[in-house]
Amino acid sequence: MNNSKIEKSIFWPSIVLITLLTALLVIYQETAGPVLEEMLTSITSKLDWAFEFLTIGLFLILIWLMVGRYSRVKLGGAHDQPEFSKFSWGGMLFTTSMGTSIMFWSIVEPLYYYAGPPFGIEAKSNEAAEYAVTYGLFHWGISAWALYALPAVVMAYSFYVLKNPSLKISSACRGVLGKNADGFIGKAIDILVIWSMIGGLGTSLGLGVPMISAVIGDLIGIKPSLGLNIVIIIIWTIIFSSSAYFGLYKGIRRLSDLNVYLAFGLAIFVIIVGPTLFILSYFTNSLGLMLDNFWKMSLYTDPIQQGGFPQAWTVFYWAWFAATAPFVGIFVARISKGRTIRELVFHVLLWGSIGSWLYFGVFGGYTMDLELSGKLSLTTIQAEAGDPSVIVAVLNSLPMPVLVSIFFVVLGFIFLSTSLDSASYVIASVATQELGQNAQPARWHRLLWGVVLSALAISLTMSGGLNVVQTSSVLVSVPVLIVYILMAISLIKWLKKNEEKHVYVKNE
Repeated sequence: MNNSKIEKSIFWPSIVLITLLTALLVIYQETAGPVLEEMLTSITSKLDWAFEFLTIGLFLILIWLMVGRYSRVKLGGAHDQPEFSKFSWGGMLFTTSMGTSIMFWSIVEPLYYYAGPPFGIEAKSNEAAEYAVTYGLFHWGISAWALYALPAVVMAYSFYVLKNPSLKISSACRGVLGKNADGFIGKAIDILVIWSMIGGLGTSLGLGVPMISAVIGDLIGIKPSLGLNIVIIIIWTIIFSSSAYFGLYKGIRRLSDLNVYLAFGLAIFVIIVGPTLFILSYFTNSLGLMLDNFWKMSLYTDPIQQGGFPQAWTVFYWAWFAATAPFVGIFVARISKGRTIRELVFHVLLWGSIGSWLYFGVFGGYTMDLELSGKLSLTTIQAEAGDPSVIVAVLNSLPMPVLVSIFFVVLGFIFLSTSLDSASYVIASVATQELGQNAQPARWHRLLWGVVLSALAISLTMSGGLNVVQTSSVLVSVPVLIVYILMAISLIKWLKKNEEKHVYVKNE
């Protein structure tokens, strides 16, 4: 157990900022909500080109890191070995990043694309149906994971190769910032990262709580309510606080392993009992369309027709992923000691993309089969009753709906818990002065952030302020654009400067 002291210049400003901003956003949410939404719309419409070039640029840099001269650089010393099996490592890579988001969007997102397709395609046409899952595979595939992978590589290099004794994004920018990384600019970056994590929590809860509440309500025959939502958050708190308490090795890793088994089991069940051949054929066709149109979708801004599809979906997703990427990068870096740069980049892109594609292929395909075959008019349910009702309808259409729904609820609790325990772990790491390579933030520190996150979740749920906090967190992605540039330049400078000191792995 590590007893490192807290970084007071980050810890206290973060606590004060989070409390103050949350209070102001809740009190003035009726005023702040429209203003923040307008700011978000302005960002996605005016900076669409910036986010799209950033994402493509990161993808190209990562390809260079995988195949270039530095691909075999070991993230650690000559005798450092990986701490986790590839299964546990890959599981934590995926579950930490996704939470309940993948469960939610893999079911409802294809319906949105079917009813409001891109490229001027006619709504609810055969061509719209072909792109319904295609765009889900694109948004949650390689490009999204590229936004997570670069911060992970830079943080891991800083921590394990340069031996910088802190898990802070400011340390990952030290190659450009120099001494300023320890000054006001560095502190501001780290506090910004903590706020982005709070917003990421708000997004996960904003999707997960209503979804689980709707399924539980359907199971026990009651309507979703504020009280039920609070009970759900309390149960989540117990699960993820326990995991965070036991730490990275005994808690987070084991919960993540269980998460992977359950998630994979549910997907296999749907493939077997659902329209198996349609799901497999539809996924294959969608993957082919995505690969064939990858560059077009990556740089699509629709400046002539101005239909708004890329801004509302692609650019928003890139901004959302960018805002939460520093958190994911820090955690992935911490669990990647002893890996090579190639191994880290490849597995982030591989595990992330395959996990996302599995869920969109299976659940998106099953949902679209219900819609296209006329078994259920899910687009009508979506328009009239909302997304949680769509999820309930999809689960009830499966064999043994009660058992499936119970399994889905359990998986939902565990999926979000793996994100929240990692979040409390990472925030505690950022707010700690120094961490050795095998050390962890103090147990009380991890639990404290778990309590803070839970208190915020309950207060925001009671006040109805989750949506406002979600929106505010995405706005963080604008300064994060600059942070990405600082990290990329820092990494390239470090790789060139320390070339003779690197430990290279000959056979991976």
